[in-house]
Amino acid sequence: MSSLCYNRGCGLRYDPDSSAEDSCTYHPGVPVFHDALKGWSCCKKRTTDFSDFLGIVGCTKGQHSNEKPPEPVKPEVKTSDKKDLPDLKPKFNERIIQAPKPIESIKRPSPDEPVTRLQLKVSASLKQALEKLKLSTHNNQEATDEETGEIKIGTFCKNGGCSKTFAGPLSNEDVCQYHAGVPIFHEGMKYWSCCMKRTSDFNTFLAQVGCAKGTHLWIKKDDGKKVVPCRHDWHQTGGGVTISIYAKNSLPELSYVEANGTLVNIQIVFDGEKEFQHNLQLWGVIDVQKSYVNMTATKVEIFMKKSEPMSWARLELPQTVITQTKQNTISDDQE
Repeated sequence: MSSLCYNRGCGLRYDPDSSAEDSCTYHPGVPVFHDALKGWSCCKKRTTDFSDFLGIVGCTKGQHSNEKPPEPVKPEVKTSDKKDLPDLKPKFNERIIQAPKPIESIKRPSPDEPVTRLQLKVSASLKQALEKLKLSTHNNQEATDEETGEIKIGTFCKNGGCSKTFAGPLSNEDVCQYHAGVPIFHEGMKYWSCCMKRTSDFNTFLAQVGCAKGTHLWIKKDDGKKVVPCRHDWHQTGGGVTISIYAKNSLPELSYVEANGTLVNIQIVFDGEKEFQHNLQLWGVIDVQKSYVNMTATKVEIFMKKSEPMSWARLELPQTVITQTKQNTISDDQE
């Protein structure tokens, strides 16, 4: 009977009695996920798409194996060190964050007021990076036009969680069992957003059977921009608040930030087809005319000038305050 090969990057079934020493093409390293890039520690190829990562051909030849490769060993914590762990944890003083004083007065601008697009400042590093991307895209397009467009034998299905390969026209009749969501890697756990079956073992994660059924996707279709999450944070000084969005190679002609005194709408298009959207009601009030957007090759920074030199307790208003404000506005209108 055939056995399943557990070498990373292989996943094929083989006959143990007739397996040659160079019949398996696999990755001896471990998967590496860093800064939206995915690849293997044993080779240099990197990609931002998870299905393309699964299709990276192994860099080493050897014999198939039916034994799971060991997971990286986590460092053990000595008993003597455990006594000190509680002291290392950050301690927080619980307190109730009150709404900003402007929310209680009539002076706070309404979020329904007209918005204005903030000035975009494009750095030289971003302009240079975009020029290189345009040249690379042009070269890749010329290479694509020369291809026949036919599906090659051995092409992996692009649906997430499906490991089937194209073996001929009959492969189109097979039912594809895949994951409709996206892969999530957080604090050592790996799972799909559509079924939330968590595991710390990468091979177990790859072996999870898809929760949806459909047809195979041999050629990835270009559906235009894709709305994706993007890491972002904020900090403040006495006179302003800065939101940092870590989006590489953002496109100035397709990106914008619009705002009024208390509302900010963000749309950033980056990496050619990715789109980040975020709308928020600010804790305090800003001066739109003195606010701007600084775009670099590695991130987008939104500087918002404070109307008053006061410290903000948080970036956004709590949802309870927003709901209460809307109810008060309706009551005032009815009177």
